[in-house]
Amino acid sequence: MKEHFDDAYVQRSWADGYRSRASYKLIEIDDKDRLLKPGATVIDLGAAPGGWSQIAADRVGMEGVVIASDILEMDALAGVDFIQGDFTEEAVLNQILATLGDRPVDLVISDMAPNMSGMSAIDQPAGMYLVELALDLARQTLKPGGNFLVKVFQGEGFDAYLKDMRGSFKKVVTRKPEASRARSREVYLLGQGFKG
Repeated sequence: MKEHFDDAYVQRSWADGYRSRASYKLIEIDDKDRLLKPGATVIDLGAAPGGWSQIAADRVGMEGVVIASDILEMDALAGVDFIQGDFTEEAVLNQILATLGDRPVDLVISDMAPNMSGMSAIDQPAGMYLVELALDLARQTLKPGGNFLVKVFQGEGFDAYLKDMRGSFKKVVTRKPEASRARSREVYLLGQGFKG
């Protein structure tokens, strides 16, 4: 807990009014890769407490749409449609699709992580399962040319997942933002130019 509260990004997030230190990861990636354009439609998976949704809503502006989903509750955010539930369940997925209507999706973002047990034999497969589901949703909803940003933990299944992503996107790059803790095995994979 002390490490968390002493963390420079945690302190900055309070000062800047962001919901989590994760906001800075998306800010850094977006500043580099220009994913969040005014008027864009974005789906944010694993959104609670809303750090990424907050940045996305701000950057896509009033003309844009941000649909956020999480199993956990999330306090309301201006410019964000929040759907609570497991997006892998048909009813929740249908709610996301109904909220989208006919709008083509420009970007799917996922900062999801499983509840960590500390045992990599359990955590790694659980993490890979989540990112596979996120990729599946991206393939269902993204417009051709759309982008997909996902947090992945390096380990078993990572290389196969990277190869799978390369099959669906023109370009796949790895990002490790400064706000990501150095000892963490997390990286962000960015799929650019969905092949449709």
